[in-house]
Amino acid sequence: MNASQQTSDEVAERLFASLLGTVEIMSVYLGDRLGWYRALASDGPASAAELARRTDTQVRYAREWLEQQAVSGLLVVESDGAPDERRFAIPASTAEVMTDPTSLAFLAPMGRMFGAVGPVLPRLLEVYRTGGGVSWDDLGDDARESQADANRPWYDQRLGSALAGVPAAHDVLTSPGCRVLDVGCGGGWSSIALAKAYPSATVLGVDIDQPSVDMATAHAQQEGVSDRVRFLRQDAASLPEGTVDIAFAFECVHDMPRPVEVLHAVRHTLAPGGSLVVMDEAVADAFAPDGDELERLMYGFILFVCLPDGLSSTPSVGTGTVMRPSTLQSYGEAAGFDTFEVLPIEDFGFWRFYRLS
Repeated sequence: MNASQQTSDEVAERLFASLLGTVEIMSVYLGDRLGWYRALASDGPASAAELARRTDTQVRYAREWLEQQAVSGLLVVESDGAPDERRFAIPASTAEVMTDPTSLAFLAPMGRMFGAVGPVLPRLLEVYRTGGGVSWDDLGDDARESQADANRPWYDQRLGSALAGVPAAHDVLTSPGCRVLDVGCGGGWSSIALAKAYPSATVLGVDIDQPSVDMATAHAQQEGVSDRVRFLRQDAASLPEGTVDIAFAFECVHDMPRPVEVLHAVRHTLAPGGSLVVMDEAVADAFAPDGDELERLMYGFILFVCLPDGLSSTPSVGTGTVMRPSTLQSYGEAAGFDTFEVLPIEDFGFWRFYRLS
């Protein structure tokens, strides 16, 4: 509905619904970080005292959280009685969303992303007034792990099949000895998924955030691909020319303070005929009021995470999460790429794929 057509009661009702959603997201953060969801999923129904013992937490807080989750419809009361005797169970549907890192429905990590914003809200107010930004490092491990864990199922389950339908990428990736660059690799799951989907390829993931590089290295060892996947804390501009056959940039171009410089550097690392595949948010082609739910969510990320991070380094173009296709195309052209295309990859989470060559 157009904003000018809403009554004050309708606006108030909408804000009240948003308030409930905020409460649920913050309670999900508690259940995720304290291990309460996982304990209920792995060890079965529990009273507050049992859950507290399993997770080494305080029983009074556990009891209130269990009741809140049941009132919200995320948990069920298996046996009722006095408050200390009630036992709570987690339905399979809730368990999948909150605890299954392989499920495409795994959304618990989103609580961590917005949980990371809480401690830096005073700093956000300051930079909104005076300029500057709040970096990824300022947001800390909650944000790092949130992005890595939320994206992982899509990379694990869909990336290989998605690229198999793009001959310009698939044919290169299946060539013997293919050398792959993953720019802004974060927690490394994209690099690992590429290595698993294409066993003859070697992958180099680079990121400027050392904790992310450390996390990615541990993930590669855990997944048994560290012989073909390595990670470095490095700026793409420092990579040698003509040393990779194909490059990827997964959900990171919009965060870059100087994306044209990075894309220019990536272009120079490509061997003749190589291309760069970019995955970024599938926002609308142009701004318009009354956007859909995806557009509204991405503006949330731009306000609290991506734009402050992008502006934390100077100079910065300040792109932010809502990067329209035309903006990426202009960056690619300025970086020296001759062609720009939207790839025919659909139903891939919140994202759209592009190819620059």
